[in-house]
Amino acid sequence: MLVELARMKMPFGRYSGRLLCDLPEPYLVWFARKGFPSGHLGLLLEALYEIKVNGLEYLLKPIKAPKRDTE
Repeated sequence: MLVELARMKMPFGRYSGRLLCDLPEPYLVWFARKGFPSGHLGLLLEALYEIKVNGLEYLLKPIKAPKRDTE
């Protein structure tokens, strides 16, 4: 699950195309209030919400997809 959070991209909405782990905390708080999507994505976003609210983002940094230089 942690690997998916670090490498999967948001498939829809304002932050479409952004890595899940890079979603801003207020966006996840909004989902927590309004309801997470159903299915696997909802489970991932809910887990990410808990990670961010509890200050555990450091768990995702070692497995985050590395950025490639475009030289």
